[in-house]
Amino acid sequence: MNKKVKTKELFDCQTPYLVELFEECEYPWEMLPKIKGYMQKLIENGLEGFTEIADDVWVGENVKIHPSAVIEAPAIIGHNTEIRPSAFLRGNVITGSGCVIGNSSELKNCVLLNTVQVPHYNYVGDSVLGNFAHMGAGSICSNLKSDGKPVVIHGDTEIETGIRKIGGILGDKADIGCGCVINPGTVIGKGTSVYPLTSLRGVLPEGCIVKSLSDNELLKYNDKVRDYLL
Repeated sequence: MNKKVKTKELFDCQTPYLVELFEECEYPWEMLPKIKGYMQKLIENGLEGFTEIADDVWVGENVKIHPSAVIEAPAIIGHNTEIRPSAFLRGNVITGSGCVIGNSSELKNCVLLNTVQVPHYNYVGDSVLGNFAHMGAGSICSNLKSDGKPVVIHGDTEIETGIRKIGGILGDKADIGCGCVINPGTVIGKGTSVYPLTSLRGVLPEGCIVKSLSDNELLKYNDKVRDYLL
């Protein structure tokens, strides 16, 4: 089973101010230590159509921010994005257009492409979420292993990242059900849909339906149903 983990295999980045970041990183987790510096470069060069509402906090056109939301710098919020009550952006957050950051959701050091939804009680740390990715209520990206060691990506081969904090890598149109836990370094392929209350780890191929069955996951892929051990 082909477990795609490269940036170009997971994302179609059409957000102009993010294209360079996606093109220079062969693997998406390589973006994570670069986010802050990349954002500072964008801010220094100027963001057309964006307005600075606080020091190093830039928002695009038609952005809605609830008064109870907290946004720490640096942050770049794309056009037509909505930030709902009690959302907490802890810095190094950059989004594309049309995103929803929902009530009591917490984000830090992450990249969201266009039309991403993290609408209810989500935690997204040290993660990359693709176009139209959706996280159901209460689903979280766990970004630190219990032993504190660097994250290893368990794909077709083992990839040593050398990075201690990696949350979830969600390909375009990945759909995560309510109450799911995305364990550190989990990669979810394009268009894969995950049922609620599932604990995810490893690399999930694109175009799958994932259901929790204890330690095994039942996958439906190209109309075939098979047991798949994560």
